[in-house]
Parts: sequence; C-alpha cells; structure tokens
Amino acid sequence: MVWGNWTIVSEFVLVSFSALPPELQILLFLLFLIIYFVTFTGNVLIILVTTVDSALHSPMYFFLKNLSFLEISFNMVIVPKMLTTLMTKDTTISFLGCATQMYFFFFFGAAECCLLATMAYDRYVAICDSLRYPVLMDQKACVQLAAASWFSGFPVATVQTTWIFSFPFCGPNRLNHFFCDSPPVIALVCADTSLFELEALTATVLFILFPFLLILGSYVQILSTIFRMPSAEGKHKAFSTCSSHLVVVSLFYSTAILTYFRPRSNTSPENKKLLSLFYTVVTPMLNPIIYSLRNNEVKAALQRTLRKALRSQKL
Repeated sequence: MVWGNWTIVSEFVLVSFSALPPELQILLFLLFLIIYFVTFTGNVLIILVTTVDSALHSPMYFFLKNLSFLEISFNMVIVPKMLTTLMTKDTTISFLGCATQMYFFFFFGAAECCLLATMAYDRYVAICDSLRYPVLMDQKACVQLAAASWFSGFPVATVQTTWIFSFPFCGPNRLNHFFCDSPPVIALVCADTSLFELEALTATVLFILFPFLLILGSYVQILSTIFRMPSAEGKHKAFSTCSSHLVVVSLFYSTAILTYFRPRSNTSPENKKLLSLFYTVVTPMLNPIIYSLRNNEVKAALQRTLRKALRSQKL
C-alpha cells in the first residue's frame, strides 16, 4: 500500500532465529517449549500455595503472588509467538499485532520493575523498622502498593506504543528480533525519531534505573541493619528473608540494564537477542525455582499443599 511518498507497512517480518540451521531451530523450539511449561507451572504453584496456605498470608508472599502473575503474563506476550515462528516458519506479525505485543511488553515490563522495588521496600520495613511493620504494611497498604506497581505500566506502554506506531514506515519491514521491541521497530521508521529517543531514554531511566536505585538503596540499609544485629541466628534469619528477592533482582536488572543502557555500537543484534532471551524467557522460569529452593517457608507450604492434594485424591 502506498500513501503519498510513504509505503504503508501492514505487517512485519520477525527475523528471529531464521539464520540458524533448521535442526537447531527445532531444538530451540523444544527447549523454549519446556521452559514455557516450567515457567507456567512453577508460577501457578507459587500463586496456588500463597493463596491456600495461611502461613504465607503475609505482605512478602502477597507481593510474590503478584510477581508470579506478572511473570506468567510477561512470558505469554513473548513466548507463544516465538514458538509459532520456530515451528511453522510463519515469521510475519501484523502491524496491529506488533503494536499489541509491544504495548503489553512495556506494560508488564514496567510493572515488574516497580513491583520488584515494592518488594525491596517491604523487606526494608520488615528488617529496618520491624516495630512499625504491621502498621506500615497492613492489607490496605499492600493492595495500594501492588495496584500502583501494576498501574505504572499503563502510562509508559500507552505513550511509547502510540508514539512509535504513529511514525511512517517506508517499506523495509524486517525486524531483526524475535519480538516487537522498541529499538528494532524504530530502526524501520522513515522520519526523525530523535525526540522520541530522548523520551524513551527518560522513560527507561524512570522505569528501569530509578526502581533499581531504590532497590539498591533499600538493600544498603538492610545489610547495614543486618550487620549490626548481635546474634548470628538473627543475621541469618533476616538475610534469608530477602536473599531470594536479591537473586531475582540481580538476574532481571543485570540483563535489562545491559540491553537498554549499552551504546548501540557496542551491542550486536545477536547479542541483544541473547540478553533479551534471558529476561523474557529464562528469568520468569527461574523466579519460582529460586523462591522454592531458597525459602524454607515456601518449601514447607508446597509440601503441605501436596500432602493435602494427595490425601484428597485417596479419599
């Protein structure tokens, strides 16, 4: 379709992993399918056990449940289309489909950054201001913090996606990525995008770097408080309550910062795909595993839930 001097693009072609041999693409499909199944199952188990087990009805596990909902949603935005691309060789995605995928990628990505910061604040209050913890983190406050984390994704997703897809696209429609991320889409725009790129950098700082700095500040205070505790047992108990979250934050933010804050000239498209795979596919799978293996309360709750399920089946 041509409108004036512009070619109106009606669909994009995802380059994805098409450069790899077919045999390797099949192996990747099987690997990503297994990871997708493990991710979904693990996060559903976290949601289930934090809902049915009364021992986990606390702010920390309320936020963990929200994180699992986010991980499932975030994963569903990316992986099904990627699996379809690998299996059917249909690498096209419609203009509207691309915009929709990008919108929800921004929405859930920004929400997860803010939720991880909220979880760090919860641990900060629990360890550094434990006497006021029941008051500061009551049910109403937890719901408001979780809702604010979810809603934070709305403005950035709306502004970014609307702005990007209001630009003209001249005809080249091959996206060198496995999903509709902002940089490869912007590379196909036939107009000056400098103002948008400035806004995108501002949004990235606000929704990736700023929450990360809040998390970093919280853990500086947390570690300072832990080191001042007189008993070794108290130190171990306090650190064990936040170690899982610290590992999850490290995994998520290390790859996100490397992806969006490195100069373009220093990052090849293939390297960016590998980094993107980590925070879109691998990290959502690792989160429930990390919380299950490193948290004795979650492990005990999982065992109780499984025993109840087995007893109910026998009856």
